[in-house]
Amino acid sequence: MHIILQEDFKMFEMNVPYDKGTMKISLPEKNLAGVLEGKQSEYTTELSEKELVEQSLDNPIGSKSLEELAKGKKDIVIISSDHTRPVPSKIITPILLRRIRSVSPDARIRILVATGFHRPSTHEELVDKYGEEIVANEEIVMHISTDDASMKKIGVLPSGGDCIINKIAAEADLLISEGFIEAHFFAGFSGGIGVLTGTTGGYIVGFLASALVMWGMECAFGKGKKIQILSMLLGLLACYAVGTLWFMAV
Repeated sequence: MHIILQEDFKMFEMNVPYDKGTMKISLPEKNLAGVLEGKQSEYTTELSEKELVEQSLDNPIGSKSLEELAKGKKDIVIISSDHTRPVPSKIITPILLRRIRSVSPDARIRILVATGFHRPSTHEELVDKYGEEIVANEEIVMHISTDDASMKKIGVLPSGGDCIINKIAAEADLLISEGFIEAHFFAGFSGGIGVLTGTTGGYIVGFLASALVMWGMECAFGKGKKIQILSMLLGLLACYAVGTLWFMAV
């Protein structure tokens, strides 16, 4: 007979950031191993966000200044993360544009949204990311991975596959990439060998199996579009098979 104690009903509750708001999480306290609290909220500075960006651009690491790189250029492309990444483009992009135009006022500047395989950003998402003024006045190009006409082959990968990138990035005379560095949340905000040997390490190892499957399919049947699609599907299955078995065993 199981005796239900009052402790069994004690719940741990917390609100976590979700989308533009928060989401309430609730679980029995007996199932709570602990709470890890980040220290990023304790960071303080006397500078504003804009001043921090300006200061960083004034002191480049291992590079010429943005103005030196942009001077005399005619076709400039800024690669920007899409709506799925919390890069503060609304702060960074206007500063980049102003600095570039201070030395190359006649240059054509395009913002290439690096969607990867994601769907294109909506107008609302673009405004939320860049602000109304940039969306209304600047030339924003959405990378569409399925649009072969907008791509260009620039070489061959060590695996033998074609290296294909967006055409406007390949043909720009100055290519700038905007992004950010963060702790890897898929790896538990950690790194090193511990990630590889942990419960999700099998999915990393599974990428090797995936690559072998895709390589074998191309060697056996060629590089036709149908074969590439089939090899990607089989490669994905191989990755998940290895990762799932690893997850169950570790």
